[in-house]
Amino acid sequence: MCVALSSCQSVLEKTYEPQIGPSSNPQIVDEVQKNDPRAAMGAREHPRILASYGGEYKDPKTEKLVARIAGALTAVSENPSQSYRITILNSPAINAFALPGGYLYVTRGLLALANDASEVAAVLAHEMGHVTANHGIERQKREEAEVIASRVVAEVLSSDIAGKQALARGKLRLAAFSRQQELQADAIGVRMLGQAGYDPYASVRFLESMAAYSRFMSVDPDADQSLDFLSSHPNSTQRIELARDHARMFGQEGQVGDKGRDYFLDGIDGLLYGDSPQEGYVRGQTFLHGGLGIRFDVPPYFKIDNKVEAVMATGPGDVAIRFDGVADTDKQSLTNYISSGWVTGLDPSTIRETNVNGMEAATARASADRWDFDVTVVRDKSQIFRFLTAVPKGSSALQSTADTLRSSFRKMTPQEAESLKPLRIRVVKVAPGDNVTTLASRMMGTDRKLDLFRLINALPTGATVAVGDRVKIISE
Repeated sequence: MCVALSSCQSVLEKTYEPQIGPSSNPQIVDEVQKNDPRAAMGAREHPRILASYGGEYKDPKTEKLVARIAGALTAVSENPSQSYRITILNSPAINAFALPGGYLYVTRGLLALANDASEVAAVLAHEMGHVTANHGIERQKREEAEVIASRVVAEVLSSDIAGKQALARGKLRLAAFSRQQELQADAIGVRMLGQAGYDPYASVRFLESMAAYSRFMSVDPDADQSLDFLSSHPNSTQRIELARDHARMFGQEGQVGDKGRDYFLDGIDGLLYGDSPQEGYVRGQTFLHGGLGIRFDVPPYFKIDNKVEAVMATGPGDVAIRFDGVADTDKQSLTNYISSGWVTGLDPSTIRETNVNGMEAATARASADRWDFDVTVVRDKSQIFRFLTAVPKGSSALQSTADTLRSSFRKMTPQEAESLKPLRIRVVKVAPGDNVTTLASRMMGTDRKLDLFRLINALPTGATVAVGDRVKIISE
């Protein structure tokens, strides 16, 4: 969702709702800021941001919600000539960031974690603070060679592979702002919150939610949070206390500002949660993609990580799997395709034709540095699907892992594809007889239902719910 918002608007009343166009036809910031060199920086990186975060998330009511929040903040900006392009990213990662020239981004994953409009406003105001203070320009000067790392391990197996992190190296990573810049953006953000009429303590609440999210994710030490907010916005008790100190300038906690909870919940009801249909779904040890009509299983104790550029899986003993697909444009034999130069360290003598559940396939082995690889390619219509399995040299797990992938890879039946449904945020009212446990039992897509229910509703241990409260659950 992209709209250009200029802070030359009059101060917004609570009933104000900005006029916004559809995502497919946004007001182009390049035209609004055609003489601003900072906008050119943001424009250059914008397509890479979209590619790394699954593109734009398009839902009219969610777009309207974010535009309403951003509009209230731009009205109190310190720089009345600054326009902003707000994009909701179609990613389950929890993140928000800014690029020079007023390009602001928030993921649908962050919207799912937030609990009211003021918390989203707190995040956007913080990012606007970075733009206002020209932090992006300062960072650009320090890192002229590359603001955003964009090297993707896609076509070539690198010879410097160093374990599962290297196989997942194709993710965008924003260079972190300095601690001083983060604290300066905090101060600007809290001031904007208060002046826009939002609860200035929302920054405190969201930082605490992020701390809870960090604890939730830390249960899995292998969880990769490189696309998430905490990787570029380090949390600390000191930051929370400083945010609270700034908020006190507007009044006592709970007695000042609007949280905007009801219209926020209306705006995210039905929000896509987790994997998107375009990227396929992870269900336990299985990856399923209805659009491509394929599925496969990974061995027990492996964790699947569904990324934009590929499906990654990691397991015991530093075993790693990468799965992706490429268009079959040349229609060459698969044995020729494997040997066409995209695999470093390939042993040509190991190339074999085979068949995978009725589909033409080929396999080979490769070695690079301290790692051995199994390479399996499968042709289905106009696609070539590729499995890369990596194990430390000498590991006995290579054959068994690759065999599991090959034997389980198959086409889905039309009925299987039809039954696949994405998970969404559903806003429900607490009914008589409901409690935290019964509501959590309705959660789908996680085996840690109670923990996740408390997390997305900011309910600490021991907190209760009352009849008539509105809460979020995750279901189809």
